[in-house]
Amino acid sequence: MAVPADPPTRHYLDHASTSPLRPEAAAALAAWAAGGPFGDPSRPHTEGTAARAALEAARDRLAAFLGARPSELVLTSGGTEAANWVTRAVRAAGDPDAPVALAAVEHACVRRPAEASGPVVTLPVDRPGRIDLEAVEAVLAPPPGRPRPALVHCQHANHEVGTRQPVGEVARACAAAGVPLHVDACASAGHLDLDELADVPLLSVTAHKLGGPPGIGALVVRRPLRLTPLLRGAEQERARRAGFENLPGALAFAAVADRLADPATRATEAARDRARRDALAATGTALPGIDVLGDPAGGLPHLVCLSLAGVAAEGVVLGLDGAGIAVHSGSACSAEAFEPSPVLEAMGVDPAGSLRLSVGWSTTDSDVAAFARAFPDVLAGLRALAGA
Repeated sequence: MAVPADPPTRHYLDHASTSPLRPEAAAALAAWAAGGPFGDPSRPHTEGTAARAALEAARDRLAAFLGARPSELVLTSGGTEAANWVTRAVRAAGDPDAPVALAAVEHACVRRPAEASGPVVTLPVDRPGRIDLEAVEAVLAPPPGRPRPALVHCQHANHEVGTRQPVGEVARACAAAGVPLHVDACASAGHLDLDELADVPLLSVTAHKLGGPPGIGALVVRRPLRLTPLLRGAEQERARRAGFENLPGALAFAAVADRLADPATRATEAARDRARRDALAATGTALPGIDVLGDPAGGLPHLVCLSLAGVAAEGVVLGLDGAGIAVHSGSACSAEAFEPSPVLEAMGVDPAGSLRLSVGWSTTDSDVAAFARAFPDVLAGLRALAGA
């Protein structure tokens, strides 16, 4: 009888899309599954009050990680919900003719709700993808007869090329103009220090990109700002977000936040990630027609985006997948549609040819070595086909 072959080893280099569950998060989920508390946090009985106490303790830990008061932190299903909520609530509360200002390099969950809900002012970026501060200041001081923006979106760091945005300067300009600012920190939380976001009025994060479970995130709404609810129903989350609270998700998210709240831990992980990211970049740039996009020296430590000359990005993604390596193309939003990247278009870069590589807590040196072995052959094979 034939012995089944072991499945081929996989090498995961797509942590910027989602990161595997960290042991701390898995332990928190297992502890909840084994012993609860299982009650409804809104009920006054013993099981309910135990669930409420656990939920609020998790909120306290998450708020400390994000530099917020616990009362300012609303649990959400993730960054997409938070970004949609911010845009819709601010639009509904203000002048319907007032635009939302944002750069084209923002994530789709920020761009698309803004574009669908009313006028938008698109802010330019430079070649590395960094927002133009003069353009921000200009839109905050419009000529007579034009309204100021209802809201400015500015991500902390870019999800495709890793470029860090000048959030501190943008925040000061928005505060001086009296315009609320929302910062999407889903790509940066746990990888960059969040100190410069301490006074940002609206801040969104998600758990799954830093090793927490999917389906849980948070929106910080700093006082005195208030948002009308996106989800209406009962009075959960201080009447700000209806729906039964995701207690196990909050507990697991808080466990990851506890680990990453330690500056020494973050520094250690960032140094390790940066070394592996740089090794991946070196493999790519050693080949002709491959360049690094963005600003790797000052950007996210775990992500590098390579431009690919003379070959379609989706072919590289599929070729590497066949070699057991998971990566992402900046030109692809999903497996269903390979589309040109608006981020790369805004940067003035070929939007159809990029490869994003991202490492994380579970990455090993063997994952980096597997890419170094496979990428030259995959690229050469595709270029040969293109030239045939």
